[in-house]
Amino acid sequence: MPCLDYNVKAMDATLVSQLLKLNRDFYALFAAEFSATRAAPWPGFARLLPYLPDGCRVLDLGCGNGRLARFLDGHRRDIVYLGLDFSPRLLALAREATAHLKGVTADFRLADLGDRDWVKAVQSQRFDAVVALAVLQHLPSFDLRLRTVRQAAALLLPGGLLILSNWQFTDVERLRKKIVPWSRIGIDPGDLEQGDYLLAWRSGGLGYRYCHLVDGEEVAALAAGAGLKALETFRADGREGNLNLYAVLASSSREI
Repeated sequence: MPCLDYNVKAMDATLVSQLLKLNRDFYALFAAEFSATRAAPWPGFARLLPYLPDGCRVLDLGCGNGRLARFLDGHRRDIVYLGLDFSPRLLALAREATAHLKGVTADFRLADLGDRDWVKAVQSQRFDAVVALAVLQHLPSFDLRLRTVRQAAALLLPGGLLILSNWQFTDVERLRKKIVPWSRIGIDPGDLEQGDYLLAWRSGGLGYRYCHLVDGEEVAALAAGAGLKALETFRADGREGNLNLYAVLASSSREI
């Protein structure tokens, strides 16, 4: 549903399902190749450390190969970490890579943010921080992204933070070259939202991913729609230093 003045056309439910399946299939085929490109932490992770102190409870949505858990292990103590992802292969890689952490107690569970009841995987736990790094971009439709942000915010302990990063791929020429026509997979672009793109992947074979450009305007709309406010936003990462847009969100009742 629209939020504030952020008006978008409702996406057909069948198309939403098709795009979700596109990405599920992509990560099923290319999990190892994708993980190899995400071995090291992004530089922006270091700017998040003040919001993730020793002893905090962290939920990592779309945790992939667990690199945030590994990063925190090098900087923090007594972290209780839960990672959720829809890819069994990425979760297996995450468990293997985090088997010997010392500062982080890590658990990984299968959950798909495209399913309304993904929160059942959390089993009534609450967190000091819920983190969704490069995740919302793979959720087709503003409605689904807003629902996910609201669900994530509901899992926060009092005073907790929702931390997002969103890939600003259209700002980088080398990444714009990955954008291909929707006709490649038989989808009419007129049925999509503004900011929806099809990106080609060519490592280990040819694959396609749905990616939405979640820009600053949409982050503000998502935050407002979930009763959150931004404590900080910044750009970081990539060769150019601006690849990802980070947002640290808190309850609108929290004092800054």
